[in-house]
Amino acid sequence: MKQTPVCFLIDDDLDDQEIFLLAWKQVDPSIECVYANDGIYGLEKLNKESLTPNLIFIDINMPRMGGIDVLIEIKKIARLQKVPIYMYSTAADPAIIMECKRLGAEDFIKKAPTMSELENALANILSNTLSNNKLS
Repeated sequence: MKQTPVCFLIDDDLDDQEIFLLAWKQVDPSIECVYANDGIYGLEKLNKESLTPNLIFIDINMPRMGGIDVLIEIKKIARLQKVPIYMYSTAADPAIIMECKRLGAEDFIKKAPTMSELENALANILSNTLSNNKLS
Protein backbone atom coordinates (compact mmCIF):
# COMPACT_ATOMS: atom_id res chain seq x y z
CA MET A 1 0.00 0.00 0.00
CA LYS A 2 1.33 3.42 -0.94
CA GLN A 3 1.83 5.79 1.96
CA THR A 4 0.06 9.17 2.01
CA PRO A 5 2.54 11.97 1.20
CA VAL A 6 3.04 14.39 4.10
CA CYS A 7 3.82 18.07 3.75
CA PHE A 8 5.09 19.90 6.86
CA LEU A 9 4.66 23.68 7.14
CA ILE A 10 6.38 25.68 9.86
CA ASP A 11 4.66 29.07 9.95
CA ASP A 12 3.45 31.24 12.82
CA ASP A 13 0.56 32.77 10.85
CA LEU A 14 -2.63 30.69 11.22
CA ASP A 15 -4.23 32.37 8.18
CA ASP A 16 -1.22 31.42 6.06
CA GLN A 17 -1.50 27.84 7.32
CA GLU A 18 -5.15 27.69 6.26
CA ILE A 19 -4.44 29.22 2.84
CA PHE A 20 -1.58 26.76 2.36
CA LEU A 21 -3.86 23.81 3.19
CA LEU A 22 -6.58 25.03 0.82
CA ALA A 23 -4.05 25.42 -1.99
CA TRP A 24 -2.67 21.91 -1.45
CA LYS A 25 -6.18 20.46 -1.46
CA GLN A 26 -6.70 22.00 -4.91
CA VAL A 27 -3.36 20.68 -6.19
CA ASP A 28 -3.52 17.18 -4.68
CA PRO A 29 -6.15 16.27 -2.08
CA SER A 30 -4.22 13.14 -1.09
CA ILE A 31 -1.38 15.13 0.49
CA GLU A 32 -1.61 15.40 4.26
CA CYS A 33 -0.51 18.74 5.72
CA VAL A 34 1.01 18.95 9.19
CA TYR A 35 1.79 22.26 10.88
CA ALA A 36 3.92 23.84 13.55
CA ASN A 37 3.25 27.37 14.79
CA ASP A 38 6.91 28.28 15.23
CA GLY A 39 10.41 27.01 14.59
CA ILE A 40 11.04 25.53 18.02
CA TYR A 41 7.80 23.56 17.97
CA GLY A 42 8.56 22.49 14.39
CA LEU A 43 11.94 21.11 15.40
CA GLU A 44 10.38 19.30 18.36
CA LYS A 45 7.94 17.59 15.98
CA LEU A 46 10.67 16.75 13.45
CA ASN A 47 12.97 15.32 16.12
CA LYS A 48 10.33 12.68 16.85
CA GLU A 49 11.00 9.57 14.78
CA SER A 50 7.31 9.30 13.93
CA LEU A 51 7.33 12.38 11.66
CA THR A 52 9.29 12.16 8.43
CA PRO A 53 7.54 14.43 5.93
CA ASN A 54 8.02 14.25 2.18
CA LEU A 55 8.22 18.04 1.84
CA ILE A 56 9.02 20.79 4.34
CA PHE A 57 8.10 24.46 4.00
CA ILE A 58 9.52 27.04 6.42
CA ASP A 59 8.49 30.66 6.90
CA ILE A 60 11.51 32.91 7.32
CA ASN A 61 10.13 35.50 9.74
CA MET A 62 8.89 33.84 12.93
CA PRO A 63 9.15 34.62 16.64
CA ARG A 64 11.35 32.55 18.97
CA MET A 65 13.37 31.01 16.12
CA GLY A 66 13.60 32.32 12.57
CA GLY A 67 13.29 30.15 9.49
CA ILE A 68 16.97 30.23 8.53
CA ASP A 69 17.94 28.91 11.98
CA VAL A 70 15.25 26.22 11.64
CA LEU A 71 16.67 25.23 8.24
CA ILE A 72 20.16 24.89 9.74
CA GLU A 73 18.85 22.68 12.55
CA ILE A 74 16.75 20.46 10.25
CA LYS A 75 19.82 19.84 8.07
CA LYS A 76 21.47 18.28 11.17
CA ILE A 77 18.77 15.57 11.40
CA ALA A 78 20.15 12.58 9.49
CA ARG A 79 16.84 11.00 8.43
CA LEU A 80 15.69 14.31 6.89
CA GLN A 81 18.78 14.90 4.74
CA LYS A 82 16.99 14.05 1.49
CA VAL A 83 13.67 15.76 2.28
CA PRO A 84 13.22 18.80 0.03
CA ILE A 85 12.94 22.00 2.08
CA TYR A 86 11.37 25.13 0.65
CA MET A 87 11.55 28.51 2.28
CA TYR A 88 8.12 30.14 2.15
CA SER A 89 7.91 33.83 2.96
CA THR A 90 6.75 37.31 2.00
CA ALA A 91 10.37 38.47 2.27
CA ALA A 92 12.11 37.86 -1.05
CA ASP A 93 15.46 39.57 -0.57
CA PRO A 94 17.90 38.02 -3.12
CA ALA A 95 20.66 37.78 -0.48
CA ILE A 96 18.35 35.86 1.86
CA ILE A 97 17.26 33.55 -0.97
CA MET A 98 20.91 32.82 -1.86
CA GLU A 99 21.75 32.18 1.80
CA CYS A 100 18.84 29.74 2.17
CA LYS A 101 19.92 27.80 -0.91
CA ARG A 102 23.53 27.76 0.29
CA LEU A 103 22.31 26.28 3.59
CA GLY A 104 20.46 23.50 1.80
CA ALA A 105 17.00 24.76 0.90
CA GLU A 106 15.73 23.29 -2.33
CA ASP A 107 14.19 26.59 -3.33
CA PHE A 108 12.36 29.68 -2.13
CA ILE A 109 8.74 30.47 -2.86
CA LYS A 110 7.20 33.82 -2.16
CA LYS A 111 3.85 33.86 -0.42
CA ALA A 112 1.63 34.51 -3.38
CA PRO A 113 -0.92 37.33 -3.42
CA THR A 114 -3.51 35.06 -5.06
CA MET A 115 -4.63 31.52 -4.43
CA SER A 116 -4.05 30.50 -8.05
CA GLU A 117 -0.41 31.67 -7.89
CA LEU A 118 0.17 29.63 -4.75
CA GLU A 119 -1.53 26.61 -6.31
CA ASN A 120 0.68 26.95 -9.41
CA ALA A 121 3.83 27.18 -7.26
CA LEU A 122 2.83 24.10 -5.25
CA ALA A 123 1.88 22.18 -8.40
CA ASN A 124 5.32 22.93 -9.86
CA ILE A 125 7.01 21.76 -6.66
CA LEU A 126 4.93 18.59 -6.64
CA SER A 127 5.71 17.92 -10.29
CA ASN A 128 9.45 18.44 -9.76
CA THR A 129 9.41 16.32 -6.61
CA LEU A 130 7.58 13.47 -8.33
CA SER A 131 9.85 13.59 -11.38
CA ASN A 132 12.88 13.34 -9.08
CA ASN A 133 11.28 10.49 -7.07
CA LYS A 134 11.53 12.49 -3.85
CA LEU A 135 7.94 11.95 -2.73
CA SER A 136 8.11 8.22 -2.04
